[in-house]
Amino acid sequence: MEHVPPPAEELALLDRELAELDARRAQLLTRRTWLLAALRPPAPTAAPGWGAPSGAPAQPWGYVPKQPSAPRGAQNVLLTLGGLLLTVAAVAFTLVSWGSMGIGGRSAVLAAVTLGALIAPAVLLRRGLVATAEALAALALVLTLLDVYAVHAVAAPDTDGLGFTAVAAAVLAALWTAYGLALGTLRLPLPAAVVLAQWPLLFWTWAAGAPALVVGWALLATAVLDGAIALWGKGAGVRVTACVGGSAMGFSALMVGLALSTTASGPLGAAAPGALLLAAAAAALAGAWRAPQGFARVGGVVAGLAAVAAVGGAPAAALPDGWRVLAYLLCGLALTGVVRAGVPRDAARGVLAASGVVVAGALVWALPPLAAVLLGPGTLLSDVWAGSPEGFRSALGSTLPWSELAAAPVVLALVAGLLGAAYRWWPSVVRITAPLAAPRTADTGTPGAGVPGAPGAAGAAAPWPGWSGWPAWSGPGAGARKRPSGAALRGAAGAGAAALGWGAILLSGALLDVPYALAVAGETALVGGLLALAVRSAGSGRGATAVPVCALVTAVAGAVSVGVLSLASEGASYAVFGALAALFAGAAVRAGAEVPRAVFAVASVVWGTVLTGLAGRSLGLAPQETAPLVLVVPALTVLLGARLRRNPVALPVELTGALGALIAVGLAVSDAPFLALVLALCGVLAAGAAVRPERRPVAGYLAAALFVLATWVRLAASEVSFPEAYTLPVTVPALMVGVLRRRRDPEASSWTAYGPGLAATLLPSMAVAWTDTDWLRPLLLGVAALVITLLGARYRLQALLLLGGVVLALDGLHELAPYVVQVAGALPRWLPPALAGLLLLVVGATYEQRLRDARRLREALGRMR
Repeated sequence: MEHVPPPAEELALLDRELAELDARRAQLLTRRTWLLAALRPPAPTAAPGWGAPSGAPAQPWGYVPKQPSAPRGAQNVLLTLGGLLLTVAAVAFTLVSWGSMGIGGRSAVLAAVTLGALIAPAVLLRRGLVATAEALAALALVLTLLDVYAVHAVAAPDTDGLGFTAVAAAVLAALWTAYGLALGTLRLPLPAAVVLAQWPLLFWTWAAGAPALVVGWALLATAVLDGAIALWGKGAGVRVTACVGGSAMGFSALMVGLALSTTASGPLGAAAPGALLLAAAAAALAGAWRAPQGFARVGGVVAGLAAVAAVGGAPAAALPDGWRVLAYLLCGLALTGVVRAGVPRDAARGVLAASGVVVAGALVWALPPLAAVLLGPGTLLSDVWAGSPEGFRSALGSTLPWSELAAAPVVLALVAGLLGAAYRWWPSVVRITAPLAAPRTADTGTPGAGVPGAPGAAGAAAPWPGWSGWPAWSGPGAGARKRPSGAALRGAAGAGAAALGWGAILLSGALLDVPYALAVAGETALVGGLLALAVRSAGSGRGATAVPVCALVTAVAGAVSVGVLSLASEGASYAVFGALAALFAGAAVRAGAEVPRAVFAVASVVWGTVLTGLAGRSLGLAPQETAPLVLVVPALTVLLGARLRRNPVALPVELTGALGALIAVGLAVSDAPFLALVLALCGVLAAGAAVRPERRPVAGYLAAALFVLATWVRLAASEVSFPEAYTLPVTVPALMVGVLRRRRDPEASSWTAYGPGLAATLLPSMAVAWTDTDWLRPLLLGVAALVITLLGARYRLQALLLLGGVVLALDGLHELAPYVVQVAGALPRWLPPALAGLLLLVVGATYEQRLRDARRLREALGRMR
């Protein structure tokens, strides 16, 4: 007789078997993952903190990772819905049904329900029902909030709401902290206590009507408390909540202090907000001292910015509006002393980043007046040579409040001087900052870790004491990220010094409102100095390309600015553009690298082209009359290109000259005779360039096209309407080229040699002949087509035979068409269909013969060239 176990026993057996199957499946999946990792090629280094350590041992066969058993999805849904329903019921009871019970009943119900909700999680945790305990703990949290509301509504309705809320938040924070520590398994109580702890001080100061400075201190005190919890709190949830709350409160405190500091009426008024900001900086730096890598850098940035706002606020309040930025800039530069202060490396990097942010902000503040100096002369383009202005500032046409921007050149000069000093004494800078640049250990921060083979390179995953609950934000490979080389950084410093120093000098001239002549001469001299710097530093070695490139770009920008500025006066225009052409030509001769030399040469050609345009204006020439004068520079570039031959600079110079020729064509486009002349001159220049073998393929075709276009424009200007006058100048040279091609290569196709030239005349003439009522054009066209057809048959040239035959047939059809129409009108209506049917019968009866004739004709044409 078969034994059937009771349902409970059978269910337990099934659960055990399912558990064994799950364990076996997890074991097999682990082994499969290990095998895939062993077969897969080595992956690139993962981002720090998100991958396993490189020295982690492989898991042996049979290893099953221990993971906390997650509750089933259906169970979570049920518990969530149950908690929500109970919460809704509690809220409805408190808000709606509260008034229908006496004071004793109300107290008893709320006390009983809240006490039960607080006790139940402890009982459930002993039975292993963690998810259910979490749901009831959430309900208990809501009930305690409702209790507070009920107490205020019934027991203390006259109490100030903000003060009562501050006390209630403090009491609830303490209650839930004790509750969470007592029931350590629950994850909700302690983060809820942290959230509640954010409000007591803020609501207390708000209720007391405290000034904004006291509110700022309350926010800062709350942020400090959050920082302490983030450092020493229990569990990742508590720390994350504390970090979020501390960030919000600390940011609010900084904004309050910064607003009070920037609006203070004097140094004494800025002292109190400065103390708040200084305390915030100290708190941020203290937190960064023990935080992991990423948080340490953020803390360093916040500490540096707060310190600049605190220390710079008092002197800034004593300075005029245009000079306040200088106080903050000096404080920001003073932050670089953190390198010698013994601050941990990551925090020191954050402080240096804050210094960079302050310097960048000061430079951004100085950019608008610099842009006005560079772009302001553009207003002179509308009225060239209107007369020299009195001063530099009046030539800019800018409405900036120059008196409030007096510190702008000082800011640029100060930063330029520091960057120049760093470029000059770069080895000393490297020696001082070496501790910040060295990689550190993954577990202790010792310099040298992260480098293969360095001591401590394979440390623990948690690099900072007390942060075992956080992901490893630094670890092996964290220091292996690609950083700029020292030579590149030095080059960037030199480039910044050159650009900012140039901007400081320009701004100084605008603020001092120097005379116009002095401003033009000074800007031209600056361009010369930048060119000298670009030429001198171009070959200084690898990694130093930033200085010559920056000097080159700045020189070009300055040349454009001073060139436009000089357009106010005729003499200044000639002097400036002549000097620029000479300076850039000299730089092109002295430069060693190909790219700078090409840029200098191209710029010199551009300035020379502008000079020719100015000469035309001085001579009182119309734009179309100036066009031939502008072609002087393109002619010089063609000669220079022939002299340079295969030098890499030749092609950019000639292309720039071609652009000048295009400008000449644009100037002459309003007058057809001058346009024909300019096009012909451009064709001559292109033909001169085509003499050189390396330019022949492009320049030859361009010259032919320009000559043809010049002829057409001249004919159109003379009101010539015969198409042959336009097509024959194309056909004759094309046929001559075809004859030369066939002599050099007898196997060349007649379509390539003669087809384009014949089609250029025959086809347009045929189109016009069909609408021409006169007899002369069809007669001449037919004779020409007959001659071409006979020549094609004589010399066995396919293109001549087919083109001439088709045109001859169409021309003959055109002449016979009127007579055919007359005959067709005289014939009976039935005769055309009868003739068509007879033709079809004849063709059908001799189809094979006609097919053989067609094949022979095709073969005969195919044997022709």
